[in-house]
Amino acid sequence: MPALLAAATIATQICYPLASGTARDVLIVVVVCLFAAASLTTAWVGRGVRAGAALVGAGLVGLAAEIVGVNTGFPFGSYAYTGHLGPRLLGAPVLIGLAWLMFAWPAAVVAARLAGPVPLRVAATAWALASWDLFLDPQLVAAGGWRWEHPRPHLPGVPTVPLSNLGGWLLVSLVVAALLQPVVRAPAPGDAVAITLFVWTWLSSVLALAAFLALPAAAAWGGAAMAAVAVPLLARLRIRSR
Repeated sequence: MPALLAAATIATQICYPLASGTARDVLIVVVVCLFAAASLTTAWVGRGVRAGAALVGAGLVGLAAEIVGVNTGFPFGSYAYTGHLGPRLLGAPVLIGLAWLMFAWPAAVVAARLAGPVPLRVAATAWALASWDLFLDPQLVAAGGWRWEHPRPHLPGVPTVPLSNLGGWLLVSLVVAALLQPVVRAPAPGDAVAITLFVWTWLSSVLALAAFLALPAAAAWGGAAMAAVAVPLLARLRIRSR
């Protein structure tokens, strides 16, 4: 089941840059739901109920942070969601909680594969998760998912998203990572699914943003940031396969 859900996720993501308007809004919802289901079933099947519960907790932490953020401006900055992402809870789309859940698991699994003591794995998880948002935020701002009130200072070439957002993501991702690393640790069945989704997200996001979505700077920043985790991961996997 996890592998089938991951395959469906990838197939649906391929369609996204080719769609427009309402069809693209629908694809966002479908992709997030499929990806979240793939991550949750991978955690549950590979590591049991405790891992599944921890991942649900991670999604709730993300949703809670978004509720606080959209109502107070902390920790991401001042922003507002539009109506493109479905039902909202206290101002934040429920879908956003699933988005945190969906990528938190691949980030945690990849960080665990890089080994090292728990604090380093927590830091690597947080970086892997937060760096993904360097792709996500510019993409969904352009798609009309939300808008920033004061998008400055910002990364060069990405004028629609403030740097404060990256700081907020790192802060929340540290909490998420601390929840997940105790249940990840040793390799488990299904890790290949999580690793595949991580590497696919990295490479496909660079291609989609640069070639199809007219966001080359976001593609470069996100690609470089995720490479800090993805490249050592691929090198380690290559060594182990020999």
